[in-house]
Amino acid sequence: MFKFKFKKKKTQVSNQAELGILVFENTSEVICAQKALETNGWKIRVMGPPPEIQSGCDLVIEFPLIHELDIRRLLEKVGIPPIEMVPVTGPLLQPVDLFHIKDFGEFLMIRAANMKITVEKSTRLIVNVSGGGCPDVPYLACMMVGKTMAQAPNPLDIGHTLCGYALGLAFKEMEKKCSQW
Repeated sequence: MFKFKFKKKKTQVSNQAELGILVFENTSEVICAQKALETNGWKIRVMGPPPEIQSGCDLVIEFPLIHELDIRRLLEKVGIPPIEMVPVTGPLLQPVDLFHIKDFGEFLMIRAANMKITVEKSTRLIVNVSGGGCPDVPYLACMMVGKTMAQAPNPLDIGHTLCGYALGLAFKEMEKKCSQW
């Protein structure tokens, strides 16, 4: 499973009751907010929204509540204020993990949201890219399938949709797994 630990510098959050979810207008804002927060030293967790606040192809940012004011100030300063902040107060408000890993022996598949990347372990060759319904998925698959992980472009650099973003997350996780073989 792909998981981020929450911390700013040395402060780590371990209790679920100390977490909150930032909700944004659209996926593009989540991606921009993620970049702004990470650039400023925050390690955050991008996840799917809990069903109670889901409204389509959404993503949310889970964060430590103790730092809500600092995070809101930063996001307002860069022009990406969240439309809502929801404390994670119970299991129904748990964000949904975006990542699933399936080992098929010779092959490893990582799914992020609805996008999947499958790699042959021995060669690190990308054998399949699938999922999603965004218009850039066929292009991303064409650019990646048949190339090794080292040769393939990062979908975060060439994709322009939620599917491209999700595939980019799966690609980053696959890079981590490949470095372990």
